[in-house]
Amino acid sequence: MVKVRILGSGTSTGVPTIGCNCEVCHSKDPRDVRLRTSVLYEEEGVRILLDCGPDFRTQILPLPFDPIHAVLISHEHFDHVAGIDDLRAFSHFKELPVYANHITVEHLKQRMPYCFIDKSYPGIPQLALRTLQPGQHFQVQGIEIIPFTVIHGKLPILGYRIGKMAYITDMLYMPEESYQHLHDLDVLIINALRIKPHRTHQSLSEAIEVAKRINAKRTYFIHMSHDIGLQAVTEKKLPDTQFFAFDGLEITF
Repeated sequence: MVKVRILGSGTSTGVPTIGCNCEVCHSKDPRDVRLRTSVLYEEEGVRILLDCGPDFRTQILPLPFDPIHAVLISHEHFDHVAGIDDLRAFSHFKELPVYANHITVEHLKQRMPYCFIDKSYPGIPQLALRTLQPGQHFQVQGIEIIPFTVIHGKLPILGYRIGKMAYITDMLYMPEESYQHLHDLDVLIINALRIKPHRTHQSLSEAIEVAKRINAKRTYFIHMSHDIGLQAVTEKKLPDTQFFAFDGLEITF
């Protein structure tokens, strides 16, 4: 059995958004409270973290303290990497591999050089940066992973397929060749920022159409802002196999 836990389903500002008085930011529905996007994939005792943003410590503390075997980073923006220092507890087991494309690898070396130096010192995370090429199959503890390109505004970033699940965030559109990696999915997790179009992210209507094309058995939307509307209201408008994710949601298949 595979278990996928949504650690965070929000965009870079989170929800509530600081200084906002909209109905979503004041909602009493816990599903409308969204930490920055991150997902934990578990299969047969193997745990793989997808993105590690500034809320990672808050997201991981309530869960049992078990090893994380790999970290997959979609891109270098703050809301997807700012929690990397908190991985130090998980690198006590052994060196923890962090996978990303070459752009992200270079940015991480510049932004967090103490985490990725050859001669480490006590107390820093023991991390191994590994550069991926789109379409390059690799395995973590016997679980096959395929990174593929999606476009965030004009920036090429990575989505990931792990077994029968795919994770895509911050996408505006996907190159045609990436769709070949997304056949026969049980679960698709994909971004839908807001109702109105955006210049670097999918809107909800765009995400719905991409999800229809991929045709996973179930689709869950993530990386949502307060402009997506109240979950209890907007989710009712979705096709039958599409849902809003929310923080703490556990998906099994």
